[in-house]
Amino acid sequence: MKQMTKSLALIAAASGAVFGVLTPLSASADSGAPALKWTKCEGGGLDPRQRCTTVSVPMDYADPDGPTIEIAVSRIRSENPHARRGALLLIPGGPGGDSLNDPSGKGQKLPEKVRDAYDLIGFAPRGMAPSTTVDCGLEHRDLARTTLLPWPSPDGSVDATMAAGKRISEACERNGGELIRHISTLNEARDLDRVRAALGERKVSAWGVSYGTYVADAYLQLFPRRLDRVVLDSNDNADPVLGERAWLNAFEQGAEDNFPEFAAWASTPGNPHRLADTAAEVRPFFLRLAARLDREPIPWPGANPEELNGNVLRQSMLDSFYDPDDYPALAELVLAAKKGTVPPAPAGPPEAV
Repeated sequence: MKQMTKSLALIAAASGAVFGVLTPLSASADSGAPALKWTKCEGGGLDPRQRCTTVSVPMDYADPDGPTIEIAVSRIRSENPHARRGALLLIPGGPGGDSLNDPSGKGQKLPEKVRDAYDLIGFAPRGMAPSTTVDCGLEHRDLARTTLLPWPSPDGSVDATMAAGKRISEACERNGGELIRHISTLNEARDLDRVRAALGERKVSAWGVSYGTYVADAYLQLFPRRLDRVVLDSNDNADPVLGERAWLNAFEQGAEDNFPEFAAWASTPGNPHRLADTAAEVRPFFLRLAARLDREPIPWPGANPEELNGNVLRQSMLDSFYDPDDYPALAELVLAAKKGTVPPAPAGPPEAV
């Protein structure tokens, strides 16, 4: 996930402003929208058919004639123009994710019938590069993943979490500029309606993943006549007041449901990443190792703000449980920690959170 430090800073700073009261502010710019200029996208490993552009949107929808910002947009056209139904917005999770490369990535895993029917549309939400960005100028220590996605201290205290949250909030207030005051679920939905208009589409379809299900739902409520088909994938709790708490509870249940699968894989004879002789031994081994890292964390060399402590191991487990293909990375981290060493870098976050 590109620009992760900025993305996670936005999670910490803007989580309280993500949800808002639905207001009938218009986002449509259907009339007189300039033609989009599509160019080759930057970055490697992309489908050569993918093209990128930018769409100008108001920074503040209450002041539609005021300052504007740019939303980066990508597209792979329908593979069969005769079967084309419209455009499919790929709405990322997070907050802090982007879908700019998704037309080349997970979009190509969609059934051929879907790829024939839709132009696949990705984007970077406001505040995230290469859209107009926000940078809170955080202290180096606050860029650690388990600071931005905090866990309690080994003794159960949340004092360090509260102190970090205060530092991050103050840094974003001090350095985030005017734009950070206009980053919200509703404004992301309004930005997408500007994208729809710029694409020349009367209606669009949407595939929202995780936090993106909130964005898709907000779009549906704000602009019900501008949506065709909607998929809410891995949806969060629909009550915004309970959203974060329910999300964390779901992680707990998901880890419990998934751990037996991981344990069976990690104890399979012949597995080069084998952690134990039996599945039953994997859980106590993992818990002992996490407790040891709580007491004796291992620093990563170089400028990495993280250290390999018990919470990093626990967070890496949650990240890796999104996809069984990520089990080997978790096992490598566990085996390195067992030896008192570390891999070159912490396990990365999932693409859709």
